[in-house]
Amino acid sequence: MQTTSSVGVTETPGDKDAGGPNHPVVGNTDLCAIASEASGRTISPSLYNIDLAPTKATGRKWTSYSIFTLWANDVHSLGNYAFAIGLFSLGLGGWQILVALGIGAILLFALLNFSGFMGEKTGVPFPVMSRISFGIRGAQIASLVRGAVAVAWFGIQTYLASVVLRVMLVAMAPGLKDLDSNSILGLSTLGWFSFVALWIVQLVIVSFGMEMIRKYEAFAGPIILVTMAAIAVWVFIEAGGAIQWSGIKGLEGTEMWLTIFAGGALWVSIYGTFVLNFCDFTRSSASKKSIVKGNFWGIPINMLLFGAIVVVMAGGQYKINGTVIESPSDIVESIPNTLLLVLACLALLILTIAVNLMANFVAPVYALTNLFPRHLNFRKAAWVSGTIGLVILPWNLYNNPIVIVYFLGGLGALLGPLFGVVMADYWLVRRGKVNVPELYTEDPKGAYFYKRGVNPKAIIAMLPAAGLAIAIAFIPGLAAAAPFAWFIGAGVAALTYFAVADKKQVHEDVSGEPIAVASTH
Repeated sequence: MQTTSSVGVTETPGDKDAGGPNHPVVGNTDLCAIASEASGRTISPSLYNIDLAPTKATGRKWTSYSIFTLWANDVHSLGNYAFAIGLFSLGLGGWQILVALGIGAILLFALLNFSGFMGEKTGVPFPVMSRISFGIRGAQIASLVRGAVAVAWFGIQTYLASVVLRVMLVAMAPGLKDLDSNSILGLSTLGWFSFVALWIVQLVIVSFGMEMIRKYEAFAGPIILVTMAAIAVWVFIEAGGAIQWSGIKGLEGTEMWLTIFAGGALWVSIYGTFVLNFCDFTRSSASKKSIVKGNFWGIPINMLLFGAIVVVMAGGQYKINGTVIESPSDIVESIPNTLLLVLACLALLILTIAVNLMANFVAPVYALTNLFPRHLNFRKAAWVSGTIGLVILPWNLYNNPIVIVYFLGGLGALLGPLFGVVMADYWLVRRGKVNVPELYTEDPKGAYFYKRGVNPKAIIAMLPAAGLAIAIAFIPGLAAAAPFAWFIGAGVAALTYFAVADKKQVHEDVSGEPIAVASTH
């Protein structure tokens, strides 16, 4: 493996002390010239910049705790609680919900480790990683699909967080309720204030780069775990120390187990976006061990805690009044003490921002940077992505089932096949061997140029699998298979790609250290 000296990137004075991203003093063209000299290849400005470049192996700051806090936030998102509580509505009891989540957790633990190892070894973000299998230009397909799904959900999640903020503000100042009754483009005056305020907060955090996101996740993780556990304890006490442990519909036998496995499969599908671009985070991981350790405590262990909280919340509230809540926010709204309600709302806001940053902001930022590397860096791409998330008026999207189901659902169905192609190519065909510098060259003889920058075999493998996944997701007659659409799409794409790939080709394993930059942006 090549181990020549890496690119010398000079830090802008003051950036390091300010805690912000480090930017090169030289322009992108000059940076590419330095990288070209260091690697002995012509590094293209249309494929390489300070944010797309590999990260140096030394100086990486994402520890096992950093990975753990990603999951401490994301697993406990309001959307995940709504999903898991939905399993209770479907008729699963306490132990059955825990089994369903456990099945999903084991599968996720394996998938995320495989995906994470790719980032730790190469040091590159997902748009660059997908160049390996799709080609230097074909990779735009993968990154833009992932980015489009994320930017829409960024806006939607920000809107959902703004609803919590509105509840908190009205609880603190009841007079503000008058500002929540009109409509401007589908949102009240108070709604606009709440949305824009949270929008700005998130953009400011992201403007300081991945390092600030890491710090925010580390700050938010413990707060969320304590808050959710406290809400569960409060419900348990209110229910007199008893919960509805058995299913409310009495599912048994085959029907019960099908529902359990469907729940586990859907739990993995929820993370279909994240398993795809997990390398955006692990490219800054200190070691493979830190990934495994962080994933272990953050996925199976943390998900068991999550499952226990769900069972207590849903089962306890059912014992109290015979109703099934939709999410923890329903419980928060019923807290009689204003101070406790405000504190709970603040915790939910911290949670939603943490989830949004990691799951719905990083992917479109890298996708845009990959699309316009000459003009956009991480900070500029963050503002462009955030602006798109605002101008699409996401509250109108959220209130339109057709958009959610068919547009976002259709794009989401493509993520399984994308994952299948990328993983089959990296692990089964190449056996983990990657020529990292050639991911940034437009040389027609380069390893990832394929045909005009696109790998036709990856497209051939992806398209039928994507068609099948979309059909399963939307055709009523295939509804029984719908929970397993992600797995079917990923599996068909992986098998097809492995069948058509040239398995006799010799693949080089060349380090990206010669063109790497410090892991501080």
